[in-house]
Amino acid sequence: MKEAIYQLRNIWKIYKVGGKEVHALRNINLDIRRGEFLCVLGPSGSGKSTLLHILGFLDKPTKGSILFKGVDVSKLNSLEMALLRRKKIGFVFQQFYLFPNLNVIENVEIALAINEADRDKRMKIIKRILKKVGLWERRYHYPSQLSGGEQQRVAIARALANNPDIIIADEPTGNLDSKTGKKIVSIFKKLNDEGKTIIIATHDLSIANLSKRIIKLKDGEIIEDTYLY
Repeated sequence: MKEAIYQLRNIWKIYKVGGKEVHALRNINLDIRRGEFLCVLGPSGSGKSTLLHILGFLDKPTKGSILFKGVDVSKLNSLEMALLRRKKIGFVFQQFYLFPNLNVIENVEIALAINEADRDKRMKIIKRILKKVGLWERRYHYPSQLSGGEQQRVAIARALANNPDIIIADEPTGNLDSKTGKKIVSIFKKLNDEGKTIIIATHDLSIANLSKRIIKLKDGEIIEDTYLY
């Protein structure tokens, strides 16, 4: 059995809204192993995005501990969390968050500029990644010249730029038609086959059917945890 890269123990996330406490996550206990393709399902407000934010080191739990490869992330400061996030996690969101005034190459390059000063090396990495997602021929196009599916593939390429161990995606097909969504799902499946750990929150059953494990959330609690194979 592969190592558990995440170990969440008794995780709670509580927000104060209008003087009241809102429990976004309730007593989450979860192990995620290297190479998993994990799909998080649940209705709006079930805690999916909150869980992904904690797994992506964008937020800390109110209570409980989260170990990442044996390191207690809840004890790290903001800078340490940012460095860990930059090295280990690639993010893909429902909104593509591309820079409209930058072309495809430049939108991917911006993720590499901090870690890789040598532009020739950056261009080699970008070429390899854009070919992987089928966008090398569109490399000089701007977001306004791309379809929704192409823009999401640029976002995936950007997430892959620093060769992260883990890809975290929040409703990545939410703004796409079903045919285009299937193409995006196939990219995640291929990345998982290559060894990337994939964690996706979605309502899209086509993603769930291709994943290896499904977790269902309701009112901030895990109500089902199923391994598909």
